Amino acid sequence: MTVVSGRAERAELEGGARRLILDRAARLLRSNGYHQTSLRELAEAVGIRKASLYHHFASKEEIVEAVVNDGVRFVHEAVAAALEAAAQAGPRQRLEAAIAAHLSALHGHGDYTSAAIKVFTFGSGPTPEGVRQSRRLYEDVWRGLVAELQQAGAIAPGRPPEALRLFLLGAMNGSIDWYRPERFDIGALAREFAALVAPDGGRAPE
Repeated sequence: MTVVSGRAERAELEGGARRLILDRAARLLRSNGYHQTSLRELAEAVGIRKASLYHHFASKEEIVEAVVNDGVRFVHEAVAAALEAAAQAGPRQRLEAAIAAHLSALHGHGDYTSAAIKVFTFGSGPTPEGVRQSRRLYEDVWRGLVAELQQAGAIAPGRPPEALRLFLLGAMNGSIDWYRPERFDIGALAREFAALVAPDGGRAPE
């Protein structure tokens, strides 16, 4: 039997409290947006005093930043894993795998991912650099994927890659408004999206 030290137990409890705060914050941000989500409302949702929030986070902005970064991270990790698993597949199959992973993570972590999409501004201040960086890193995955598709001849050479990337991400993220699991199959959606973007399929990697 493993004995957990007092320090480790406290760290585990604090980690659980921090995650609970982020879970509730993600739900409120998804429903209400940045400006309509207050620390008082969040504290009530968690079941603690407002002052207790500052034991875990320095400010509302820090809470929102953590929620948004988690939302981006969940999707980024899922897509990176899908592309790694499909490393030897053709470009069309890799695109389908990435789309399916994005959609699965998007709807599997709905509060976080919806909050990450909907929270574009942080009050009157600038968007934190940490948020901009996490989004840039994920967008780079899709820039690389679009470049693969063009190199393989899966899409027309004249198509602007940035416009194509924005179209893809916008179409997938827009599904938070209309996707229902009882109405749509994610695998089928991924095939349809991929067919719209890369109808020719392209050459398999050598």
